[in-house]
Amino acid sequence: MNSMQRVLTTLSHKEPDRVPLFLLTNLHGAKELGLSIEEYFSRAEYVVEGQMRLLKKYRSDCLYPFFYAAIELEAWGGDVIYQLDCPPNAGAPIIQLPEDIDHLQPPRVADAPCLTRVLDTISQLKARSGDTVPIIGVAISPFSLPVIQMGFDRYIELIYEQPERLARLMQVNEAFCVEWANAQLAAGATAICYFDPVSSSTIIPRDLYLKIGQQVAKRTLIRINGPTATHLASGRGLPILDDIAATGTAVMGVSVLEDLAELKAAAQGKLTLLGNLNGIQMRRWTTEQAEAEVKCAIAKAGRGGGFILSDNHGEIPWQVPDEVLLAISDAVERWGRYPLDWIEK
Repeated sequence: MNSMQRVLTTLSHKEPDRVPLFLLTNLHGAKELGLSIEEYFSRAEYVVEGQMRLLKKYRSDCLYPFFYAAIELEAWGGDVIYQLDCPPNAGAPIIQLPEDIDHLQPPRVADAPCLTRVLDTISQLKARSGDTVPIIGVAISPFSLPVIQMGFDRYIELIYEQPERLARLMQVNEAFCVEWANAQLAAGATAICYFDPVSSSTIIPRDLYLKIGQQVAKRTLIRINGPTATHLASGRGLPILDDIAATGTAVMGVSVLEDLAELKAAAQGKLTLLGNLNGIQMRRWTTEQAEAEVKCAIAKAGRGGGFILSDNHGEIPWQVPDEVLLAISDAVERWGRYPLDWIEK
């Protein structure tokens, strides 16, 4: 099987030839090319070459043209702060006062050079890979984007104290999210990763998710012209797993803070799970630890398909060394081949 066939099979809750592996190494391409992170993301050609090299090196089952989360704030006119060894971060919030929301308008994707650079990257990756490897685009959910638009504290206050302005902000953000996601699909992305950490049970209670986050997701996802995966970016999702499935998404990114076997039992036939290797601890793993973690994850969630091995956050840290990533890939080849007869029944 090629990567596309492997992933489509597991999404159908059937067993492919082996467990699919998504190594979401958006930063490591800069290392491969000997560039700084800022220079690497300055040109689509750099990211394309980086992703193609990483695909061959680590034998991952996807291409990941995600640049950095702050790129969406950049499209709205915000600043991006670059550092040497971590993802670019968002600068000052673009919404300084709640009243700013009254006049807020979404940017047009075609008018944002930072976003068109991503679209160019996707188009080039599609031309080089065809339909053999899934290309995963990324859009931050309208419900989570305000964290970088206005700051966490002011956003939480808005949720509880100004429902009308919150509704206005969701309307604007939904329009942007849909346009951005569909532009990536039109450029050649196979699916969209809908990053929605604020909806996780780590951050808000389930009743608030059902009242706002889920409703936003339902309105947004139905307007996206392709399959989606909802990622809670390390946040807990088991208490809302059925609620996430009800939004129409096909995949849920799961947290290392929850038991993978329990998640797999709850998700059976409803959602494919993506996760849940600990990217933070991964920085200090030995190759033996990497193999043990992969083996444990496959033992808990591999049977019956419906599982893609990945990190639990959607972005592997810059500090994770090559030998660990190669050990993860080797371990999937060794322990992820179906049928998984080595797992005790």
